[in-house]
Amino acid sequence: MNIASLSERSRIWRLVALHVWQRSLKWMHGGPLFRMQPFSAVPARLLIAPQDLRTADATNAADIYGGRFLFSGHLVETQGRSPFELKAVHEDWQRELHSFGWLRDLRASDSQISRQNARALVEDWIRFSGRWHEIGWEAEVVTRRILSWLAHSPFILQDGDHEFYRSFVKSLARQVRFLRQTINETEDGVERLHGALAIASACISMAGQGRFARQSIRRLDQELTRQILPDGGHISRNPRALIDILADLLPIRQAFVSQGLEVPPAMVQSVDRMMPLLRFFRHGDGTLAHFNGMGSTPSDLVATILAYDDARGAPPSNAPHSGYQRLTGGASVVLIDTGPAPALNVSGNAHAGCLALEFSSGAHRLIVNCGVSPKSNPLWRRVSRSTAAHSTAVIEDTSSCRFLSDRPFGHILGAPILSGPSKVPVEREDDAAGSRVIASHDGYVAEFRVVHERDLRLAADGTVLDGVDTFRAVGPIDPEHQYALRFHLHPSLRSSLIRGGSAVLLVCRDGEAWEFEAPGNEVMLEESIYLSDVYGHRKTDQIVVNGLLNEAPSVSWQLRKTATAKLSRRGTSDFDEIEELEELPLEE
Repeated sequence: MNIASLSERSRIWRLVALHVWQRSLKWMHGGPLFRMQPFSAVPARLLIAPQDLRTADATNAADIYGGRFLFSGHLVETQGRSPFELKAVHEDWQRELHSFGWLRDLRASDSQISRQNARALVEDWIRFSGRWHEIGWEAEVVTRRILSWLAHSPFILQDGDHEFYRSFVKSLARQVRFLRQTINETEDGVERLHGALAIASACISMAGQGRFARQSIRRLDQELTRQILPDGGHISRNPRALIDILADLLPIRQAFVSQGLEVPPAMVQSVDRMMPLLRFFRHGDGTLAHFNGMGSTPSDLVATILAYDDARGAPPSNAPHSGYQRLTGGASVVLIDTGPAPALNVSGNAHAGCLALEFSSGAHRLIVNCGVSPKSNPLWRRVSRSTAAHSTAVIEDTSSCRFLSDRPFGHILGAPILSGPSKVPVEREDDAAGSRVIASHDGYVAEFRVVHERDLRLAADGTVLDGVDTFRAVGPIDPEHQYALRFHLHPSLRSSLIRGGSAVLLVCRDGEAWEFEAPGNEVMLEESIYLSDVYGHRKTDQIVVNGLLNEAPSVSWQLRKTATAKLSRRGTSDFDEIEELEELPLEE
């Protein structure tokens, strides 16, 4: 790997030192010594079962009963054996199996057979993996299993005998102790916060916790205060983090109320902050913008979470601490990434998408970022994090952030951001004519001596989005260096070049039409790929405007609405009328 600066080199060695130190502590706190310790402190009983907000699918219960386990895109048939006996199965499949999130599917079927199946599988886990399993005892897997066992304990324990009850509670308490002893060695960010949530949930759900409960609540308060920013965003800058945290935090808050306990102030404040920001990231169709690790939106879970929002007010117009801006006009929404790269220790999933935008009109998403692939594939992960996968400017096909590469440490440290935009000044104007945001970033200064500035104005009625991208030199520029403005299109659109290639026509399913043009510049329509579809990758197009940094340092462009939805008498979109109007065929 080519290391650009001494500061990057120092960051790498700091990560290596931290990794070695944490691995050593984890070995001491949760390794062989932990497994050899006798454990006799069994809670007398469970007091409460926090609710599981995630959606269940009862149809999966029959497959699980039949020994067919479809997890993370991998189908495994056990042929009468316990799934916890199987070896050499894909790691992601094993993580989902050992997390026990599928208990909600068994519970949803609401049958005696499903309850017996759930108890049998829990017993199998205790017998085969209860003392140790390389994947089953990973911190994040333990966290998810604790939360699943607690939430579905009434279903699992119903009709069970006393011996199973005691074995279940003892194993649960042992897992909580493991998590309590190793939480400081877990990955910083969402994983550590989830661990604190699981420990707190267990302490108020099990009898006789006393001192541990006070400690767990204090630790949860500390993590919430540290990780949830004043505007409600997460320190990782990933919108998905809000969904995952709230899905676990809201049931725990409700458990406090049900137990007659005072809800910790940090918990109340965090929920009150995160709810408006979750609305901030939503487009008109309910999906969240694809920034910094956000993939496909679990719409059912988001709807459930928002049902807990008592205020239900309008989303804020900006999130200065999280580094995002939102422009609204009429039915149109523009979301812009205007923040620096997150801190090194929480940047493992962050993207090089500074000044990237997404645009939607009502229920139509027009300009998007490629998003995150659901496939566990390192290649697609690198593609999704690159600047070229975002609707912003890229210079010489180089990302505005530098990621830790696979060699020599990437295979153990992941791919955090070593360097990227650090100064992202933002100006905002709101008046009767519309809203305007001007922002710039220095992510290309070190390598290309250029500051990228983006000026966006959305009309008050939402029918026109004007943009100006400027590349301001802060030193000598190589005359051969090129930039490319990329605007990735949602795959539901039909797009075609018009006016001899000087503009692009975008037509939505219901006939609503928009035109993109960049006067004085050649506009191209190229292939792209949409990674965040719930059904997998989808082919789509992207609008591209190329130029040389020293010859055309500024590009003005406009996205303008040219037709509203036109439905034929048959109830389908009248595409033929629009195509005839433009005198050019639209490509599929």
